[in-house]
Amino acid sequence: MQMNPKRYEKMIYRRCGTSGLKLPILSLGLWYNFGEVNDYETCKSIILEAFNHGITHFDLANNYGPPPGSAERTLGKVLKEGLMEYRNELIISTKAGYWCWDGPYGDGGSRKYLMASLDQSLKNLGIPYVDIFYHHRFDPDTDLRETMLALRDIVRSGKALYVGLSNYGSADLKRAHAILDQLNVPYVITQPSYSMLNRWTEYDGLLNTQYDLLHRGTICFSALEQGLLTNKYIDGIPDDSRAKNKFLHFLTPSDVTDDVVSSLKKLDVIAKSRGQSIAQMALAWVVRDPRMTSTLIGVRTLNQLYENLKTLEHLEFTPEELEEIEYALK
Repeated sequence: MQMNPKRYEKMIYRRCGTSGLKLPILSLGLWYNFGEVNDYETCKSIILEAFNHGITHFDLANNYGPPPGSAERTLGKVLKEGLMEYRNELIISTKAGYWCWDGPYGDGGSRKYLMASLDQSLKNLGIPYVDIFYHHRFDPDTDLRETMLALRDIVRSGKALYVGLSNYGSADLKRAHAILDQLNVPYVITQPSYSMLNRWTEYDGLLNTQYDLLHRGTICFSALEQGLLTNKYIDGIPDDSRAKNKFLHFLTPSDVTDDVVSSLKKLDVIAKSRGQSIAQMALAWVVRDPRMTSTLIGVRTLNQLYENLKTLEHLEFTPEELEEIEYALK
């Protein structure tokens, strides 16, 4: 398989804190558009074209699809059909923590669940190891040390090179890091949700904790708020939008309020003055702080991928633009 020899020329890479691991500033998330219900050839073309443009990081979880596990199998098939030749240039991550299968061992943070899940993920992907294995969510019902010990032993087994923690707040990150540091586990990254409309990490002080205190990286997801931060919803809710997809519960018509539409119209004016779409500006905004290692993008078409990649052409903001954005969001 011949890939673009100039694929690394335009992409920007940031280090995960003080670790040696670098990620592209835009990473491809395979959360919802890469399952068995999606057209495989479209999925394959997006994955290959992303790599052709310097996106080296592909992010998964055991329950991504739909159905659960099928997104891993999709990437596994693309690898088998030729991308495996470039495995040393790829960062593949997966996770376990949310519900994935029936019974008492298919959810949470137990040693049983994490180890069984990763074995299943590796089988789905057709590879002997992942680069990053995350605990997908903090589990208040499982002793934190049990979960961290499982992550240690997963690394020791050679099934993951690094570990990450997703959907952990600052207080839990500090507790988890203390255990991982004691156990000499290569913890490198956390993955929170973050967008113009979802700023809990700022109030939590997560970047201060993760980068300034723990010296590790952060990659955010849902930077476009499930597609709400695009030009799609300025004039109402299109029939082909996520908000009208009965199988999706993360964005509903009730989320597209008059206040949100008003903010979108103001953001559109600012974006156009920058030569960008709302989506491009929203992606640039979440990585405006250099402590944010990367943001995940989720696309279902090549055109969406190309639009997101154009974000790289204008990442900087003036103080005046940032003030205008704050005003638009009020």
